[in-house]
Amino acid sequence: MRIDKFLKVSRVIKRRTVANEACDAGRVTINGRPAKASAEVKVGDVVEVGFGSGKTCFKVLKVNENVRKEDAGGMYELLSE
Repeated sequence: MRIDKFLKVSRVIKRRTVANEACDAGRVTINGRPAKASAEVKVGDVVEVGFGSGKTCFKVLKVNENVRKEDAGGMYELLSE
């Protein structure tokens, strides 16, 4: 699954266009490497997203196309905020 879609489906970022812009600005990394919006994310990848002055780091646990709001938090495990 593309990283911009994963960020939207997992509700880390509210809209896919915002996730796409964050990737283009270089604020998203997968396993320590800057990620374009089209980069593929897999189970076990460590993703870091920069928000303003802070960063959120999480590990991907599941990759599902459609997830209910209640189950979205189960797609990843927070490592740091």
